[in-house]
Amino acid sequence: MRKGDTIFFEQAPAVIGWGSAAGKKESEGPLSAEFDALYPDTRMGQTTWEAAEQAFARSALETALQKSHLQAPHLDGVFAGDLQCQCTASGYLMRSIDTPFLGLYGACSTFAEGMGLAACLVATHAMRRAAVCTSSHFCSAERQFRTPLDYGGKRTPTSQWTVTGAGCAVLSQADEGKHPRITKAVFGRVRDFNVTDINNMGAAMAPAACETLLRFFRDTETAPADYDRIYTGDLGIVGTRLLRTLLQQEGFVLDNHSDCGMIVFDRETQNVGAGGSGAGCSASVFCAHILPRLSDGRMKRCLLMSTGALMSQITSLQGESIPGVAHLIEVCGPTEEGQS
Repeated sequence: MRKGDTIFFEQAPAVIGWGSAAGKKESEGPLSAEFDALYPDTRMGQTTWEAAEQAFARSALETALQKSHLQAPHLDGVFAGDLQCQCTASGYLMRSIDTPFLGLYGACSTFAEGMGLAACLVATHAMRRAAVCTSSHFCSAERQFRTPLDYGGKRTPTSQWTVTGAGCAVLSQADEGKHPRITKAVFGRVRDFNVTDINNMGAAMAPAACETLLRFFRDTETAPADYDRIYTGDLGIVGTRLLRTLLQQEGFVLDNHSDCGMIVFDRETQNVGAGGSGAGCSASVFCAHILPRLSDGRMKRCLLMSTGALMSQITSLQGESIPGVAHLIEVCGPTEEGQS
């Protein structure tokens, strides 16, 4: 069923397994004990940062399959994406995995986009099982979007630190209420508020995040208080403050909000600027921190909204502004119906 922009899943797909992998800086942050795998060697024994990112994604995917008691051939598709040109981290990963591959690029919004798309196909029985896996790597992202690390450029206070890591979740058709389920999804609309500073993605993404949330609340006739927690992908401190201000102007107070980019690092001690970002940010936090809380009853109902800044290094050098997008999923625990 669909109302406005919101898709209601009458047969809500279950998240039957998940995995997360993170690097050295993430292992020094507040969520270190919650990741499935931590790798102090952020090069992962590879000769390039780009190849290392593939290894992080592989770790998350293999862990999710193991927890699901599945092997790759049991999947009908893998929705995967990253920040590299032409999603090469995901594409190269899938060379050795004989499963249909659906490559996605929504920048840092890719994980929620993938979860929403996979949920649509699983809920309608077009697929029995599907995996969603997204990744990012600080070093490959810096080379892709800004300057190589060797340049030694100084970071601005509004800049965000790309998470080195990956998250993967496996969705399946109804499983008698044993696992968390994806109950609703909203695919966001691209919004551009003429932010041109490539080092201030939070400001570029916040208006799109606000609009997606407002559309969801309108469609579902809910409010922030109806959820244990509302998670955004990686707005950082700048985008978080702006989002809360924009929502307050619309009559919504966001007291139960956490930003994945704000909780994966400790801004006071880790020198990460405005917080974390990257396609692996909301993915790794969702799989390491959020899903376990839904699974064991610490939370019953929450929202994950991954946000993305849809620029490239080329468009930024051409003086273009930065479009933003935000995709949202509602996730309920095993005993919650998630119906409005």
